[in-house]
Parts: sequence; C-alpha cells; structure tokens
Amino acid sequence: MRVPRCHRDDRTCGDLRRLSSGRTVLSIANYNMHCGMDGWGRPYDYVRAITSLDADVIVLEEAWTTQGDDSGGQSAQAAVALGYQIVAHTLGEGRRIRPQPDAPDTWRARLLWSDRSKALYLDGERPLPERVRALPRFLEAEPGTLGIAVLVRPDLPVESTRLVRMRVLRADRVRRAALVVDLTVEGRPISVVGTHMSHLLFGSHRNWAELRRQLDSEARPDAVLAGDMNAWGPLVRAFMPGWRPAVTGRTWPSWRPHSQIDHILVRGALRPVSGAVLPDAGSDHRPVRAELEVGDPVDRPGAATERG
Repeated sequence: MRVPRCHRDDRTCGDLRRLSSGRTVLSIANYNMHCGMDGWGRPYDYVRAITSLDADVIVLEEAWTTQGDDSGGQSAQAAVALGYQIVAHTLGEGRRIRPQPDAPDTWRARLLWSDRSKALYLDGERPLPERVRALPRFLEAEPGTLGIAVLVRPDLPVESTRLVRMRVLRADRVRRAALVVDLTVEGRPISVVGTHMSHLLFGSHRNWAELRRQLDSEARPDAVLAGDMNAWGPLVRAFMPGWRPAVTGRTWPSWRPHSQIDHILVRGALRPVSGAVLPDAGSDHRPVRAELEVGDPVDRPGAATERG
C-alpha cells in the first residue's frame, strides 16, 4: 500500500525505511478528529479526512455523538462510509460549540484556555462552575458525548474486544480507557489497542502505570497501541517499556506542529515497515499512519502468555 505524501518542509514526515525483506501485513492510522470541527465550531469534512487515511485499521479520538443521535455519531458515520466494523466507547459528556459568527481566519482563539474561548465544555465527571454554565457560548452549545473508536476493515474479523479502564484523575473531566480489539492477520493473532490519555499536569503517570500493567495481560504479545497520548515520545517510551515507536514526527498543533503527542507503538513480532505524519486534515492534530510487518519476536520482560 502507498503512504500518502507528507510535509518535509516542517519535518513532520518521520519516514521509517524498510528494515527487512518481510512483507506488509497491516496498515494502521490514528487521528484525533476534534469532534469534526475547528476551534471556532466550524465543521470540516471529517468523513473524507478519515477515509483518506487508507488504512486497514483506524483509531479515532474525540469522536462526537450529539445527544439523541442513535446512529453512533461521527465514528459510526465514518465506519459506514468505509464499510468497516467499529468498536467504540464513550469517555465523557459535555457540549461542543456551534459555529461562531465572525470568526477570524485562524484555527482557534488566541486565549485557548479561557472559558470564553473553549470549543469543548466537558462536565460529565465534575460540574462546571456556574459562571461558565451562564456563558452564552456554553448555553448555545450542542450537548453530546465524545469518545474513542477502532475501525477495522471488513475482511479482518474482530474476534474479541475488551475495555481497559483507568482511574479518573482528580483534575480530569473524562473517564480514561483503552479499547483492545483482537484480530488475526495473515495467520498471526494480534491486538490493536486504541486510547486517549490524559495530560501530564493532571497526573497521567498514574494512568500510564495502569495501562502498562493491564496490557501485559489484556493484549496479545504481538500488539499495536495507538492514540493521542498527550505526551512526547521520550516520555511515552519511558512509560511503556517494551513498546517501540512506528512513527516519529511532529503532530501538534496541525497548522505549525512542534511536538509529537499522537503515537503508534508496536511490541512483540510486529515491526514498522514505514511510518509518517500526514498532512493537516482539519483537526488540531495531524493523523499518523504506519505499515507493519511480522518479524522475529522481540523479548519483552514480564510478557504475558499469549491470549487465544
């Protein structure tokens, strides 16, 4: 398969060249879609953005479902467009702003963290202050939920799924979790894990410890972990020993990326053939994509017995 061209002028490509004569067995992409809108509430064509990723497995974060929508929301719409299977989980409740009149030609407001400038208001775990709930921006916003999803090509049957729950951090407003999806690819049992981790300032190292411990038993030895990690590569590798990066490059913010917080990691016999940060697709995060092959297993200290 062909990896779409990426930007070399801002060093977001992160290509990994072929390391062996093995053949590609799986392509995987990850995308934090920011609820299908920019920071002013203006929608973009997220279905087109997701279908253009051209991957066997697609992991999504911040997929929005409007209150009362029984169709499954944005991730389900993308799955229908692709004809893919979907496993999804809600992480939190809140409101997303509607398109703001007279918004300037920038992705977001300069004062991003101001309550008067937010694009998403999350209040499922802790109620927002009354002064925030009284803002016209909040009152006009659309109620709903946001979550994570794993989309899988139809000829890769989903054998089983599990949810790995993590504690709710005191400063966080969503319930962190990881979706584990078991597949068999070219005769090789693997797990694909999708997640959206919390921020370091919220104490996410506690969630990382939980995730590392649980994936030793809840995911197969040959596994892929993808998501918006809200952490840079060196920290992610420190938090997840035994996992190796499949993509290296700047992913955030999408219009002028300076940091990689969106990652695809592999362990066991899976190896990256190629990896890339893809061009801006509408969110404040750039998508990442990797092609994987099966090689000789890499020893992992404390690895669990293979799940069936």
